[in-house]
Amino acid sequence: MPTRHVYAIRHGAANAFGELTGVGERQSDLTGRRLAALPVDMVWHSPLPRARACARLLAVHLPGVPVREAPELVDHIPYIPSDAPRAWAGFFDGYGDDEAAEARRRADALTARFARPAETETHEVLVTHAYPIAWLLRHALDAPPVRWLGLDSGNAALTALQYRDHVPPTLVVYNDMGHLPPDLCWTGFAAGPRP
Repeated sequence: MPTRHVYAIRHGAANAFGELTGVGERQSDLTGRRLAALPVDMVWHSPLPRARACARLLAVHLPGVPVREAPELVDHIPYIPSDAPRAWAGFFDGYGDDEAAEARRRADALTARFARPAETETHEVLVTHAYPIAWLLRHALDAPPVRWLGLDSGNAALTALQYRDHVPPTLVVYNDMGHLPPDLCWTGFAAGPRP
């Protein structure tokens, strides 16, 4: 049975203008080195500059692998709950029915394109953002839609999922930063103690 291997990567650390920082460039390079051991068929990236730059840097270690833009990977809120959890109420303040419908449309497009089996064995890298990764993880675990909240991803962290016909998706690893030295880990999170 063919397996679709999806390696979702949050782009490297970026500045307020959405451009990779020196740290983000180093993270992207190290991520590419890690992925070089895999039989990668395709690298897809979000249209945003930080994801595009990360994809190009990691692809240096994947010679001959096509690198393409996928609009479904753009940074977006995948789901707006009608009754937001108290801790998230301020985050969703001002979102209405139109925004909720657009969030559903984008989330459905993301999963329709990437969260399904393929006809042949494939290994795809998705360079995207924290929210789309959270949505893909929530979807793979068949968790309630609101569960995407709080599923953060570190910059250049690896989440690996597998899709096969007639079986639920498999979560292989989530938020793995083992390819990064300690000084490059945990960027993209709020300040606080880390394991």
